Amino acid sequence: MIISKRSSGLLLHITSLPSRFGIGDLGPEAYRFVDQLVEAGQRYWQLLPLNPTEIGMGNSPYSSHSAFAGNPLLISPEHLHQDGLLLEKDLHIDEEFNEEKVEFPKVAESKVKVLWRSFKHFKSELPDTIWKDFTKFQKKHHRWLDDYARFAAFKQHFDHKSWVEWPQEIKDHHKEAVQELEQKLEDRVLFEKYLQYLFYRQWKKLKAYCERKDIVLFGDMPFYVSHDSADVWTHPKYFKLDKEGNPTSVSGVPPDYFSETGQLWGTPVFNWETLKKNNFDWWVERIDHNLDLFGLLRLDHFRAFSAFWEVPAGEETAVKGKWAKTPGADLLRLVQEKHQPMPIIAEDLGEIDQPVRDLMKKFDLPGMLVLLFAFGEDISTNPYAPHNHSKNNVVYTGTHDNKTVRAWYEETASAGDKKRLSEYSNHTLNKLNVADVMMHLVQGSVAQLAVLPVQDVLRLGSEAVMNTPSTGNGNWEWRLKPGQFSQQQVKYLRDLTALYGRCES
Repeated sequence: MIISKRSSGLLLHITSLPSRFGIGDLGPEAYRFVDQLVEAGQRYWQLLPLNPTEIGMGNSPYSSHSAFAGNPLLISPEHLHQDGLLLEKDLHIDEEFNEEKVEFPKVAESKVKVLWRSFKHFKSELPDTIWKDFTKFQKKHHRWLDDYARFAAFKQHFDHKSWVEWPQEIKDHHKEAVQELEQKLEDRVLFEKYLQYLFYRQWKKLKAYCERKDIVLFGDMPFYVSHDSADVWTHPKYFKLDKEGNPTSVSGVPPDYFSETGQLWGTPVFNWETLKKNNFDWWVERIDHNLDLFGLLRLDHFRAFSAFWEVPAGEETAVKGKWAKTPGADLLRLVQEKHQPMPIIAEDLGEIDQPVRDLMKKFDLPGMLVLLFAFGEDISTNPYAPHNHSKNNVVYTGTHDNKTVRAWYEETASAGDKKRLSEYSNHTLNKLNVADVMMHLVQGSVAQLAVLPVQDVLRLGSEAVMNTPSTGNGNWEWRLKPGQFSQQQVKYLRDLTALYGRCES
């Protein structure tokens, strides 16, 4: 069992941390949060994907133009200054930012200015030791870094058009044409590599700090990648595309109880036949990369490692899709050979069939249990109800895709749901205590790891929802205000965690 002892953690994305630069980053507040996790008796810090986000994709960390790159918006200017990579005068910003929400367009414009100042300083002033470190970084990550930096620079050069709209010789990766354009855009390409160097330099330091404090970083990896990404441009043979580079099939999920037309995600599906011929090299490298970043990794949309819903390109809904099998067992076996035991959690929420369960059992992978799904009319047999939990799982009140407990109680739960939760917990419920009741149920579960979203620890409502699936605006923006996660909450959380044997009292 990968989770070796009964333990607890918090779910909070980096962007949600306080910061005077308008977005949470890898700076002082991240280290402060790690210290609070220790004080609160927690052992895990669960995060969302760290990849670059795009305003045009709703700023979702699950829709990125790279499966390997880190998000430059998470780079800490304070730590750049501490490391001699930014002058003190360049720390000063004129903008004032909303403390409760990330204003992505405003933040991106401001942060890029600061990062360019750092880059200019880096090129003109810094000692050989930094250059040597940068060179070492480039060599270590060259398999993805070179193409990513070209892609990012070329995309800006071509007015942010999709790579399928680039000149034919660049779109098709003709070596001489790519080299010629790269030389023309040399400064921009180097800047993109420098941003990745900064991100991974700061991440490495934060990870080392977590390890010293016995905090495990719990990451998240999406299954699919965006069509307009460095990965698809660089490896078109690994995706189902036509001669022009457009998808012939796209991803989604079939119609179900929640949607008569299913969900059409629109990302290209993988060409598994070609991937298998190449020993899944891109996939193995991707998982290796993530396991180097995190101590524990959640594989999002795990059911697609068994079979995926394939929809013909051009369809307006997911209705006309079909199930197609995935050689996921072959891929996971290769990963298992390199990582034993395999520190992976399967995101198994939604409609899961027996082949998926068999795949999880084959590799002894923990699944996920969400209490917000537990209190329907089938509560006695519902797998999410605490009395039906099993040990090899991670249990949550809710995830980043759910409403907070309070918002669920106030806006979504039926009268029957509320009645069943009240009877189950033997509590008279109201909007002020429902989060506490649910947190007690989570911590008391037999599941080996319990994870609470910070919003539920703070008993927040709909104003603190991180993401509402199938909506395009207003997601991924919520932030902690300075001091909002206080010592009072830290003490409450430690006492609660100790009460249920998830930390030393």
